Amino acid sequence: MDIMEVIKSRHSIRKYQGRQITREDLERVIDAGLYAPNAGGRQGSIIVGVNNAKLTEQIGKLNIAKFDRSALLGAYVSDEQPSIIDDPTIKSGFYGAPSVCIVFGPEDFIYSVPDAFCCAENMVLEATSLGLSSCIIARGEDTFDNPEGKTFLEQWNIPHGYIARCFVLLGYIDGKEPSPKPLHEGRKKIIV
Repeated sequence: MDIMEVIKSRHSIRKYQGRQITREDLERVIDAGLYAPNAGGRQGSIIVGVNNAKLTEQIGKLNIAKFDRSALLGAYVSDEQPSIIDDPTIKSGFYGAPSVCIVFGPEDFIYSVPDAFCCAENMVLEATSLGLSSCIIARGEDTFDNPEGKTFLEQWNIPHGYIARCFVLLGYIDGKEPSPKPLHEGRKKIIV
């Protein structure tokens, strides 16, 4: 598949089968993240892959625990792949995905967030090329800001001063691929 085909066929999936992905696919997705561009070639991101559905669900519940709907600008994402924005009955920010990659970055580095999301984008593109479904999820900072979350950080040997910036959900879609959304007009400008 050429890179534009991969880009165009990638969708944010929020309905997953229980079937687990292979460790080999998880490693390839993580490696794609490690090759992402990053500020100054610093390579400051750390990626933790969780290939355990029960643990992924536990972290997904931490992810949504402090979710504040009052801060939302809109209240609609998708009928085909509803989010917690659309459906307040969803109890996990990870939507039943059997695996998740957590991208950590230095808390006090100005480019930590963009570096993490560059990792995440590479990862979802590699996932798509492997036939996996994926979704990038935010709210990393809040997810581990509690005693249970701090215990995970200690168990995983995440260095002091690092913070979760985002997540990449991985699995297999439950149902059919969502319809592609048409691009909004007026978003491309070329100045010569």
